[in-house]
Amino acid sequence: MNTLGPLLEILTHRLADTPVEFLAEPRIAGVANAQAVAVAALVNDIVLLHGARAPATSLQGFIGAQVKADRNRLALAMILCWLLADEWFIGQQLPQHDLLQVLGEAARELAASTPAHQFTQDPERREELARIVLARLGFRPRDESVAQATDRLSAISGTERRRLLEASRLAEQRSREIREALAKKAAEESADKWSRE
Repeated sequence: MNTLGPLLEILTHRLADTPVEFLAEPRIAGVANAQAVAVAALVNDIVLLHGARAPATSLQGFIGAQVKADRNRLALAMILCWLLADEWFIGQQLPQHDLLQVLGEAARELAASTPAHQFTQDPERREELARIVLARLGFRPRDESVAQATDRLSAISGTERRRLLEASRLAEQRSREIREALAKKAAEESADKWSRE
């Protein structure tokens, strides 16, 4: 979040104005719907807009296989494609890895707890989605400090709170493992020194 991004309102307005084509049903294998959108192709188009190429293997996760498991996640990926097609994001020429991380991992995390279309309909969810996309790409809203952006994101997003708590838990676990390894090494060195004396 160290780099200034656009004004948050630009992104939330874009989400509010999401075209119906990006709110259509994602294509899921076995579901007959001629109007359904091939999300993998849409993701590929967004990556190309940013001047990168998506390997075919990285697009596999955007091919729907099961309605229950994939529908909401892919619907949110489509909304994220619309957001990432904003001219400010295109001007950044975001790396392929970062785009695919947001479209894949962030969509999966958010879709696990919230229906995708709420991120276009509900003002608070629009803000949450815009803030998470900016944060995952290393940006913060233009008129906010790092501390303000961090506080607001953790206040508005349950998903981000859970992610931060998990990162904190992993860091504490790693720290405990290091302390235990150092204590064990010190004890072994002490025992070795004592046996030599």
